[in-house]
Amino acid sequence: MPQRGTHATEHTITVAAPAAAVYRLLADVGGWPTIFAPTIHVDHLERSDGQERIRIWATAGGEPKSWTSHRTLDPGALRIDFRQEVSTPPVARMAGTWIVEPRGEDASEVRLLHDYSAVDDAPEGLEWIDRAVDHNSRVELEGLRANVERAHQAAELTFSFEDVVHVGGALKDVYDFIDEADRWESRLPHVARVKLTEDTPGLQTLEMDTRAKDGSTHTTKSHRVCLAPDRIAYKQVTLPALLAVHTGLWTFTEDRNGVAAASRHTVVLKPEAIGGVLGPDADVAAARSYVHGALSANSRATLDLARAYAEGRR
Repeated sequence: MPQRGTHATEHTITVAAPAAAVYRLLADVGGWPTIFAPTIHVDHLERSDGQERIRIWATAGGEPKSWTSHRTLDPGALRIDFRQEVSTPPVARMAGTWIVEPRGEDASEVRLLHDYSAVDDAPEGLEWIDRAVDHNSRVELEGLRANVERAHQAAELTFSFEDVVHVGGALKDVYDFIDEADRWESRLPHVARVKLTEDTPGLQTLEMDTRAKDGSTHTTKSHRVCLAPDRIAYKQVTLPALLAVHTGLWTFTEDRNGVAAASRHTVVLKPEAIGGVLGPDADVAAARSYVHGALSANSRATLDLARAYAEGRR
């Protein structure tokens, strides 16, 4: 029998892909920021046979939140049960289940079940959770469907790359340069404007105007998870026309010569936008090259300035 104040919901979607392929994406939480629009970053805390504890950073009701969940994975039944161990108010309790059911060889139905309660059973809290669960469930299921079907149709639309700069300075100084994005307007020539908010320590929302080589500017907005002293993960939530998804990870690793500072990008292209942006003769390969070049140029410029900052403080 449900606990007092507990609400239960179910959302479903049909996916044009084998059930086993859908289950693999649900099981691999490391790929969730690419699949699910609300998910910013996921870390594994513990893993054992069929059991795992994860920390998730995601938007709920448009606001970045974080929580810790326990998951039980049953690949034989194509089922994943989850429950939040540490919830963020107004959520008092949250649990649920992913169930993948085959619908022939090349299709499946995904069911996403939730049961939850609000702190002190507050009506306004429950209303907020109802809206957030309904919105995120719909977005996650549609994101899962689109990602799985895209992966089966055109794997070349999703790709990752990394730039690395070696710094003869202190790890803390390199990390601080990337963490202190509110200072980028004065530190980075390609940044024209910055607005940084950090209502929860380590969880930032960064909005900035970036200058292109032709002098034009474009506005980007990202949610960032700052995991001192050696990682900053982010997800861009306002995207240029060519991109369906853009996530990134800054990492800082000490070595014998100082610090290896790296910027890793994962992007998903929007094929329908390629012609409008790059011309009617452009193909996916051209779009990959263009995006790689533009993002890499900004990353390397930022890493080079971080290196100069850190080495200048020796």
